[in-house]
Amino acid sequence: QVQLVESGGGLVQPGGSLRLSCAASGSIFSIIVMGWYRQAPGKQRELVATITNSGVTNYADPMKCRFTISRDNDKNTVYLQMNSLKPEDTGVYYCKALTLRGIAFWGQGTQVTVSS
Repeated sequence: QVQLVESGGGLVQPGGSLRLSCAASGSIFSIIVMGWYRQAPGKQRELVATITNSGVTNYADPMKCRFTISRDNDKNTVYLQMNSLKPEDTGVYYCKALTLRGIAFWGQGTQVTVSS
């Protein structure tokens, strides 16, 4: 089992920044990829960014130039730095961990609201 706890969400004005954190615990040795997804009201959950154990990153096109995913292996934590936030970035942001066996674990989500 893998447990994921997100933090760092909140209310921010358009153009502002936030950094989300996802702390992993449990069977972390089995994790091969971690990522961030988001779900806006009335929409399906979508990919934001992923990062592998070796640090290879992947981003959804709308976030490529504004968001940065990173990881601190000593702290078992993955971060999502979000800059130049837009109202359309509003949603619940979820952390996901994928294990070697193909099992996905999700965090409880953290709300991000971009509004003036």
